[in-house]
Parts: sequence; C-alpha cells; structure tokens
Amino acid sequence: MMSRKEHYIVGLDIGTSKVCALIGELREDGILSVIGYGTVESKGVSRGVVVAMEPVIECIKKAVGDAELMSGVSIEKVFVGISGSHIIGFNSRGVITVSSQGRKVTRDDINRVLEASKNISIPQDKYLLHVIPQEFIVDDHPSIIDPMSMLCSKLEVNAHIVTCSNIALRNLVECVNRAGIPKVVPVLEQLAGSIGVLREDEKKLGVALIDIGGGTSSLAVFDNGSLWHTFVLPMGGNNFTNDISIGVRTSLEEAERIKKKYASASPTFVSEDETIEIQTVGGATRKVLSKQIINEIVKPRAEEIFVKIKDELRRVDLYQYLTAGIVITGGGALLEGMADMAQAIFDLNVRIGKPYGAEGLNDVIDNPVFASSVGLVKHGSESLKLGEKYDLDKSWLKRVVNKIIMIFE
Repeated sequence: MMSRKEHYIVGLDIGTSKVCALIGELREDGILSVIGYGTVESKGVSRGVVVAMEPVIECIKKAVGDAELMSGVSIEKVFVGISGSHIIGFNSRGVITVSSQGRKVTRDDINRVLEASKNISIPQDKYLLHVIPQEFIVDDHPSIIDPMSMLCSKLEVNAHIVTCSNIALRNLVECVNRAGIPKVVPVLEQLAGSIGVLREDEKKLGVALIDIGGGTSSLAVFDNGSLWHTFVLPMGGNNFTNDISIGVRTSLEEAERIKKKYASASPTFVSEDETIEIQTVGGATRKVLSKQIINEIVKPRAEEIFVKIKDELRRVDLYQYLTAGIVITGGGALLEGMADMAQAIFDLNVRIGKPYGAEGLNDVIDNPVFASSVGLVKHGSESLKLGEKYDLDKSWLKRVVNKIIMIFE
C-alpha cells in the first residue's frame, strides 16, 4: 500500500527553451490528475545539455516552486527528461536457459535475460540509461509480450538499449539536487514524449514520433507496440529563430516573437500582400516587411529537419513500417503549416501530438509543448502501479533511484 506522499508524481522537463515542472496525483480510483505546474524560460541549456549550472538551478527552483505553490505538495523526487545528441540507442539480444523448477519462466528469469541483453561493450564515458524490451522469444516462438509463467527451456529478448553521456547526466542530476530535490530518476525524452502523446494502436501499427524542441529534434520509431529506434538531430525551434534574426536583421527576442506570431512552414497559408511591422536591431527603428519573406526564411529550415529525419528512417530501413504515419509534437509543432509540410515530405498520415491520459489543468497541458512533461508524470504513475503490484521495495524503480543517488553522491 502506497503512502499518501507516494501518490504524487513529478515530471521535470529541462529543455533548451523552457523548464517545466508538472505534479500529478495518482488517485485511489487509478486516475492520474495534474494538480500543479510551473514553467519558466530556460537558461543555461543548449541543445538539451547543461552548459551553465547556476542559471539552470535557478530555473528549476522557480518552476518547481511554482508547481509546489499551486499544488500544495512538497517535491522530493522527480522523473527528469534527458535529451541531446550525446544519447545513443541501438538494438541488442539476450539469451538464457530457463533453469527453474518445471521450466516455468519466473520474474528472476526475465531480469536475467534483460541483464544478458546488456552484455555488450559500453564506453566508460557512457551511462546505460534504459533497456527497453521489444519482444521475448520463448523456445524460438517470437513476438511474446510477457513470458511470465510460460514453460520453456530457452528464453530470449530483443531490446532497445539507450546510453547517454556520463558527464551530461551527472551535471543534470547535480543541478536538480542543488535545486533542493534529493531523488532523481532520468528518463529518455523520446520515451517520455511517446508516453505523453502516442496511442497504443499507433505504436502497434508502426509510427514515428518527431519531437521538435528548442535545440534538438528527436525521433522515436515504434512498431508492434515496441520502441525500435531512437535518433537525435541537433536542430530545432531555435534554428528558426536564428534564421529569422539574421534574415531580417533583428534581435533574437524580436525574431522569436515574429516566429510565434507570423511564421508559417507552408506558403499556402500566406497571401503575397500580407505585411508585418518589426523592430530592427537595437529597437531604434521599425520597418515593414512582407509576411512572405518570413515564411521563405522558415520553410527551408523546416524542410531540412524533415528531410534529415526521413533520410534517417530510410537508413535504418524503418520507413516502410510506419503504417500509422508521423506524429509531431514539442514546441516546434506549433509553427503553422508544419503538419502540411511533413505530410508532403513523408507522404504519410501526419498529426500534431497533444498530451492525453491525465485529468486536470486541461486548458494548460492540452498543448504539444507539455508532451514530455505529461509523459514523465504518466511514466512515473505506471512505475508506482508496478511497484504496488510487485512490492515497491524490490521494484526496478527503487533500484534505479538508489543507483542514481549512489553514483552522483
């Protein structure tokens, strides 16, 4: 039985553009309800990686403080998203002989075969972040979702292994700890985003999630309900802003305003005679530009992001498995015309992914910007449910938390 405090789950998304803390409550009826949030402009993070610790610590304190004030809950543990081009994902296989009495698969056998899948050479500067089962094979019978209690002599698993930079993770955890939060569970940002916005039928049919953040655009490919590929492109929404700033010779702040208010990735949304007024560098003067000019600046960058991701899908031979198409989420999904451009480039069904599966504050979180934050909270709530089912003191969740604390103390 969980204590009252354990019913609260906190997701912390530390991105290039924003830092967001989201507090969820797992109610007794099993419903997840969002009861508090705090979000601030991010400082000290570049392309998903901490580059200046003090600004990041202050951002975390502010976002967490606002979430605590709204919810009335004191935060001691968070599920924090980790992203950046230092993250590497690859597929692996583990094989064991089932030696338990009666050849019946036990929880220990499942843990052993997952450990066997990790029997690979990982560089010393890398940290093993996730081992995500794709399918189990029971005596050469594939596509087994849960082999628990099945009879067999050989158990295999295909798994997706995710590693990240030791230093990048250490700095991230250190920032959270110094912001006053002692327990940190790192979660791959793509995994959190997929939990936040993807439907189960999409993951079974085959789908690619593209999360366009401020500094990076990340890809996660699912098929038959499992994660098969992850990829991070060091390019995101901030590139649109920089392109506008240089193209029309204005400040980054003004360029960001222009992007959010006027920019479109699809020229069909803009008539040739539409104009906008912008401030020049320094703000001393203003000038009038055709809105078409802004979109001519933005369109090539959007095309570049989608074409690079399409090339990656073809490189790993997964493009043909995307029966459910493409889901775009993150702040970059809010740019007008992104879905239309993606549909033209991929020639697949495309939708904008908004968070689902949590009640409360829907007017706030019903937005692609909160995809990872909601996903982190949902991930945490599922972990707590598993903890109750399998005895929380022996669950993977407690082991992961303790391992992270030991590594970074």
